[in-house]
Amino acid sequence: MLAQQFRVTTADEYRAAVRRGARFVSANTVTYVLKGDGSQNDGRPRFGFIVSKQVGIAVVRNRVRRRLKAAGYELLPSVTAPADVVVRVLPAGSTASYAQFASELRRSLAKAGMLA
Repeated sequence: MLAQQFRVTTADEYRAAVRRGARFVSANTVTYVLKGDGSQNDGRPRFGFIVSKQVGIAVVRNRVRRRLKAAGYELLPSVTAPADVVVRVLPAGSTASYAQFASELRRSLAKAGMLA
């Protein structure tokens, strides 16, 4: 799973990524990428996940969040730029598989020019 140093943790960081970041829409997710200078996170990419109650009950939301964390962890070595990446799950994401989330996240980061 993602270590603390690779996670967006505060509400201000989430808000900044959602408001000022580039937006990439997929079938199950909306990904916001706020490229930074690396000063706040030592040049590392950081991931954050927004899974609202519209996605489903707590069990479903936690399963979706775990799948997204695993997808972010898998992509971590290939992300080249320091950035805050926030993934918001749409209600349709409640039935999405790990492979779908990983594919959507990979496609969004590639569009943002962040993959090696």
